[in-house]
Amino acid sequence: MGKKSDGKVLAQNKKASHDYFIEDTYEAGMVLTGTEIKSIRNGRANIGDAFATIRNGEIHIHNMHISPFEQGNRNNPTDPTRTRKLLMHKEQIRKLLGQSKQDGYSIVPLKVYIRNGYAKLLLGLGKGKKQYDKRDTAAKRDAQRDIQRALREKQKIAR
Repeated sequence: MGKKSDGKVLAQNKKASHDYFIEDTYEAGMVLTGTEIKSIRNGRANIGDAFATIRNGEIHIHNMHISPFEQGNRNNPTDPTRTRKLLMHKEQIRKLLGQSKQDGYSIVPLKVYIRNGYAKLLLGLGKGKKQYDKRDTAAKRDAQRDIQRALREKQKIAR
């Protein structure tokens, strides 16, 4: 049998890049029930308000919303935003704990995707942006868009 390929991104936190400077990323597995993985595969997950914490050497994600599976059975969880355990190597958790203890840093979920049949969560170590940083980022993005637009116009005229 061939190796299963990487799937598409099923949930993404677009606001994370707006609110944080993402300095490092980590991949974590998730402990889910059978019906939760079915809901994630249907694209029924939301990580917009989610955050991760480290307690007792374990990493957990809070406020990740996974809608209940419609054809679910009695094992279907009743709370769609329950705290879920994440699976990472102890060394990665220790490194992440040390980095997140620094002032202004937090662990932010970025993406949920399927890799080799398993649901994975991409975590980012982010430093919070100030308001002026957000304005600066928006100004750079607008300038880059104007440059690209001017280049396209110049190429159209040259043809």
